Amino acid sequence: MKVLDAEFVKGFMRMADDGWNQGWHERNGGNLSYRMKPEEVEEVREELKPGEWRPIGTSVPKLAGEYFLVTGSGKYFRNVIIKPEDSFCIIELDDKGENYRICWGLVNGGRPTSELPSHLMNHEVKVIATGGKHRVIYHAHPANTIALTFVLPLTDEAFTRELWEMATECPVVFPAGVGVVPWMVPGGRDIAVATSELMKKYDVAIWAHHGMFCSGEDFDLTFGLMHTVEKSAEILVKVRSMQPYKRQTITPDDFRHLAVDFKVELPEKFLFEKEL
Repeated sequence: MKVLDAEFVKGFMRMADDGWNQGWHERNGGNLSYRMKPEEVEEVREELKPGEWRPIGTSVPKLAGEYFLVTGSGKYFRNVIIKPEDSFCIIELDDKGENYRICWGLVNGGRPTSELPSHLMNHEVKVIATGGKHRVIYHAHPANTIALTFVLPLTDEAFTRELWEMATECPVVFPAGVGVVPWMVPGGRDIAVATSELMKKYDVAIWAHHGMFCSGEDFDLTFGLMHTVEKSAEILVKVRSMQPYKRQTITPDDFRHLAVDFKVELPEKFLFEKEL
């Protein structure tokens, strides 16, 4: 089968295009990766032409031998639909999880996203945490979420509670909460380590003054998770723009009742009493 005819590739391209249309990917901002299933690798095997091995920049032994769809460094999400073979690639990891090689795509040269260490370290964490169920890691620059990193305390507790309060569905969609990474230089091992530590507890990590990382089982769930967080952030931005305080909101006990009815576990550390 041709790579571009495979359903999982079509899903990857649609998600990238959806993110572009949301306005989350200015210029070459953001990146997306997908851990391929063994049967998907076999579907497109005839089109895979392995190149030279290159260092990942970190070690991910739990992902040894795996294949990934990954957007390219410096590539534009708006071009994924119209120039797919130039915009993303399929890579294979070696038997130690220390090197990768391009097997398809990036036909005009280039390399996978500069955030590859962050993506792969987070994939490894999620393989362990979810028993392999999570396959998508998505990084984007949603404006309202970024704006909040300039006005809210950069703590998991502050962000989770404020986002939960903005829409009743939020604690159901991300019941574990969200994690926050203080500002760090992107693209290196330090921010990759910090993010992967948060991903042991959460499916969402917010990078201060930069963007958001989300993990999920498939394209729809992962995109929907980021969409929900960003919509909640947008509501909060509007509320704070109208007046500096809330007249009413969802209380800690309200959240506890919600958790019972929707059969989710909400960590008590987020259900503290606070002023409106």
